[in-house]
Amino acid sequence: MLQLNFNSHWARKNLNNIDMKNNLKILKIKKQRRANRTRSKILGIMERPRLSVFRSNQHVYGQLIDDEKSVTLVNANDLELKKSGKKTKIELAKEVGALLAKKAVDLKIKKAVFDKGGYRYHGIVKALADGAREGGLNF
Repeated sequence: MLQLNFNSHWARKNLNNIDMKNNLKILKIKKQRRANRTRSKILGIMERPRLSVFRSNQHVYGQLIDDEKSVTLVNANDLELKKSGKKTKIELAKEVGALLAKKAVDLKIKKAVFDKGGYRYHGIVKALADGAREGGLNF
């Protein structure tokens, strides 16, 4: 019969992976590391602010941030949109991007740096970026 020594490194490592709370904590830490890695390479200034994306399970948010002053210049989310019929999250994200671009153009902001915020660039994040491009923002 095989006995596990719970003091060994292998056993502790594999037992931690079984625990769901630890898995969620690890996933959250990995996402934060990806976001920090992206944000270390980009900087938003007044002439070219950072377009940051946040995606929850139900909603999508976007904001233009001036990192020199630590100020949010423009923000938009799908809660501001007028609900007309049933739309997918990707369609809503595209409209949020267009709304964000419209608000930015009103403030005479035409260029931005895109910050995907630890998410993969596909689906909702890509739709928001495409909507912002169509609305007049350049990345």
